[in-house]
Amino acid sequence: MARPKLDLERIKKELPTINDYIDNQHGKQGAPEREEFNAKALSYYYGELIKEKRKEKHLTQEELAQQIGKNRAYIARIEQGKTDLQLSNFMQIINALGLSLQIA
Repeated sequence: MARPKLDLERIKKELPTINDYIDNQHGKQGAPEREEFNAKALSYYYGELIKEKRKEKHLTQEELAQQIGKNRAYIARIEQGKTDLQLSNFMQIINALGLSLQIA
């Protein structure tokens, strides 16, 4: 029995893109809801990066917090994406993790 051929062009037209999905769920670019979503997504992303690098360095949250003069709960909130990370604090954290920031 022959397999039916897929019409990839039709499928592409019918399936929404990730941008369509985000527009539907969180509003168009520039909408307050979309900006809030973007901010939360970035907080989550940076938190995950920090957590991954901290673990690679075999540091606990407490040890990292001590290195930058903050408390462990602050590091936990950052890693969970639950706090807005100021640039000065971000720089302290990446320096403590032996990382650098490049702006392209």
